Amino acid sequence: MKIISSNKKRKKASSFSPKGRQPDDTAVQTIQSIIGRESRKREFLIENLHRIQDAFGFISTTHLAALALEMGLSQSEVYEVATFYHHFDVMDENADPPPELTVRICVGITCEMKGAKMLLRTLPTMLGKNTRVLSAPCVGACDRAPVAVVKRRQVFQADKHSILKAVKNNLTEPEIPNYPNLETYRKRGGYQAFLACINGKRSRENIIETVENSGLRGLGGAGFPTARKWTFMKNAPKPRLVAINADEGEPGTFKDRMCIETDPHRFLEGVLITSWAIEADRAYIYLRDEYPHCREILTQEINALEEGGLLSYTKLHLRRGAGAYICGEESAMLESIEGKRGLPRNRPPFPAQAGLWGNPTLINNVETMYWVTEIVNQGAYWYKDQGTPHYYSVSGRVKRPGVVLAPSGISARQLIDDYCDGMEDGHTFFAYLPGGASGGVLPAKLADVPLDFGSLDEYGCFIGSSAVVVFSEKDNIKNICKNLLHFFEDESCGQCTPCRVGCEKMLAMMEEPEWNESLMIELADVMNDASICGLGQAAPNPIRSAFRFFRKEL
Repeated sequence: MKIISSNKKRKKASSFSPKGRQPDDTAVQTIQSIIGRESRKREFLIENLHRIQDAFGFISTTHLAALALEMGLSQSEVYEVATFYHHFDVMDENADPPPELTVRICVGITCEMKGAKMLLRTLPTMLGKNTRVLSAPCVGACDRAPVAVVKRRQVFQADKHSILKAVKNNLTEPEIPNYPNLETYRKRGGYQAFLACINGKRSRENIIETVENSGLRGLGGAGFPTARKWTFMKNAPKPRLVAINADEGEPGTFKDRMCIETDPHRFLEGVLITSWAIEADRAYIYLRDEYPHCREILTQEINALEEGGLLSYTKLHLRRGAGAYICGEESAMLESIEGKRGLPRNRPPFPAQAGLWGNPTLINNVETMYWVTEIVNQGAYWYKDQGTPHYYSVSGRVKRPGVVLAPSGISARQLIDDYCDGMEDGHTFFAYLPGGASGGVLPAKLADVPLDFGSLDEYGCFIGSSAVVVFSEKDNIKNICKNLLHFFEDESCGQCTPCRVGCEKMLAMMEEPEWNESLMIELADVMNDASICGLGQAAPNPIRSAFRFFRKEL
């Protein structure tokens, strides 16, 4: 065998062209211009992908190669993140770019009831070649269904005429509602509780004890006692971090959106009090991308807090999701904040032990923080005397859908009759989701069961995020289940086989004229027992409910 010297090897290798996609100089300059002075750290990969998508309306593979070079990442890393999230349109550089404008029609369960499928069929021919029409999972506006999203603007009570008007008049930017800004909030006593904390007038032990005595529980879905979660951080090493889950993607849920729209500083003060209580110097707010108006509000008000000197103890960082329901799962959210695909982590370790970048991390949701401020101001027993209230998102076949403030344990019948003016004319109450798509389906005969954590366990259901979707006798239970399972199948991250394949197989069985109960329940058991996270575990819940409560309709 002929031996070639190392020098000759290098010389021979250098005569070949480098393999793989090579960054184009012009593309690199373009990416540098778009990113500007923003950070090139790994955690900002998703933020930088958003900047490219916003600038061009798509992301070409040439852009990805240039971004990878600019951020010092492999092209495979950048590509796998960009293609994981729904809101990034990754295109080959030789392919035709998408049309100038994209209209997304929400096909969440409430929007489907209100005619979304008809819009999907009729709009493409009406809007022409310069506009594409796509379906979208629940966009968090179920109280105003059906909903269309024209670029970044949500068109509520959408019909063909309102969508055409928005497209014709280029109404594509989000509407910013009137809300109390920092000045207004402080005039009514805002941030006095937080200032009492950092000025030594309140102790950390006092704050945690107040929250504990109030009985406040996490209001994102799990219902874990809030103060107990805080105490897990007591002996954790520093730095400690806080991550706020504002990615409310559960179909039928829109209460966190309301909290931010109507009183953002009540929420932000809760974040600051919580961060101070556990001695966290940074807090990250992960906001779903379907809420661009909320992002504008939070960006402006966080800047105002910085300018007002209120972020000297804890820095607030806003992170933008990119259309992935799985990132509502806490460990998937942490991965996304770090700039990665939103794949749930195996546990242990738990976030309180090793969360963001391996640091102990406390995770709470928006509404929980919203109530922390009020409880610290008013006292634990005030909250108990009010009935430990929280917000319910109510939509579907009711006359007045919306966010309802009610005591814990209220029933679905009370929500419908006392808060939503009853059922729509011509509709009779038939069934309801007590906790969004994940929480199962209950018949009208169980409408007096208290909607509270643990109260639905005997029925195989749960309250979750308190998203109550009401159905009438005109809604088909099979179609309801298909809509919910299709959502889970589309939103599965694909990491584990029981969820990825299970959702697909379950949907295929649902297309049969006769549902095979024994096989479907067997598959549901496997998904529940073997899936890594709550998505795969909860996805079969509508099927279980259908066989248990709606056998006649099946």
